[in-house]
Amino acid sequence: MALSGLDIYKLLPKTNCRQCGFSTCLAFAMALAKKQVALDKCPFINPEVKSALEEASLPPMRLVAIGSGENKVEVGGEAVMFRHEEKFHHPAAIGFIIGDDTSDKELENKIKVINGLSFERVGQTIAVNLIAVKQNGSADNFIKKVDLIYKSSNLALVLISSDINALEGALSKYSDKKPLIYAATDKNISEFAKLAKKYSVPLAICENDLEKLEQLAQKAGQEGLNDVILDSGKKPISAKIEDLTFIRRLALKKKRRSVGYPVLSIAENDNPFQEAIEAGIYIVKYSSIVLIKTIEAWQALALLTLRQNIYTDPQKPLQVEPKAYSIGQVNEQSPVMVTTNFSLSYYTVLGEVEASKVPSYIISVDTEGMSVLTAWAAEKFTPDKITESLGKSGIKDKIKHNSLIIPGYVSVMSGDLEEKSGWKIIVGPKEASGLPSFLKKL
Repeated sequence: MALSGLDIYKLLPKTNCRQCGFSTCLAFAMALAKKQVALDKCPFINPEVKSALEEASLPPMRLVAIGSGENKVEVGGEAVMFRHEEKFHHPAAIGFIIGDDTSDKELENKIKVINGLSFERVGQTIAVNLIAVKQNGSADNFIKKVDLIYKSSNLALVLISSDINALEGALSKYSDKKPLIYAATDKNISEFAKLAKKYSVPLAICENDLEKLEQLAQKAGQEGLNDVILDSGKKPISAKIEDLTFIRRLALKKKRRSVGYPVLSIAENDNPFQEAIEAGIYIVKYSSIVLIKTIEAWQALALLTLRQNIYTDPQKPLQVEPKAYSIGQVNEQSPVMVTTNFSLSYYTVLGEVEASKVPSYIISVDTEGMSVLTAWAAEKFTPDKITESLGKSGIKDKIKHNSLIIPGYVSVMSGDLEEKSGWKIIVGPKEASGLPSFLKKL
């Protein structure tokens, strides 16, 4: 847990020498607590105190990067058990396992499908992050498949192998791309840790017993390796959830640095529906990386949607920019309707307007990300706010009629809105699903 400014001040020399750039040691301590200045700025800091402060300032869970460039994935770095306490910061990375016994043609097809697993939902692009290549044959064939994947995809890579020669062959060519090595065990921890340190890549450690898993992580640290991912092995879902929760609690609540690392889970099931359910559970509790075997668009969309919901800020709803949006080939007679700037509300309305094939304008009112009824109850979606939004949107310059469609759930405001805005108010359907037929009959 990070120290407060007063906690830090107690450890400082209290000379008020000003050589750090601050007028007092207390001011320096406060800036240090806010991470606005480096500890090295203090010329009189005791080495033991410096070490203690650096240790205390470390996050309870290490942030580990996999991959490089624009597709680099950062996992871990979380500070809370539950998202309502603050929020989760680094979304779980989702990837697919491909065996190196897959033919070149089939591999190319699979990579093409994986590369296309990117979707737009409520104004955000959600996409998968990883490809895991699993060695089932020779070292040469494994390296060949790694070559093919890197030529066909920019996604971060996981190298699944127990063959040190195969891994070193791949790393000697692609260490700059920072793939994740999976996985070290009690039989090869020293060897794998040295390999990961040599090529400066992260290492996953796999062990079913949590105490032994912690010991292996400590051994990796003794080898000078800091970027570690933990995996408690394949188990029944209930046992796996228990492991994931224990590791999270030990890291965050008990400040156990030896398990303060991101956690990886693998969901492999011949039933793709069961596999998706298992992967979804691991995303919720508390995997930083989830790998699955089946490559299906519906699976990816379901898991990415779940991840998006879990890793959004619960105190800050997703919002769209409040303005006038033109849908389709609009003209001066196109209908104008109003909704809130809550992303889910806006995109639900957008989808139904597009389905109607009736070119229309949608005015998004700034309601601080609240839905229609919530915003109306909180007095954020009122005749005054809507009138103000109509003026700011400039919609009057784009049309030659004076009609405005409002959601049916707030029909009670129609008279007041008509009087304040000067628009003719048309009460639309209560549910967005009624918009297609409503607009076609308008």
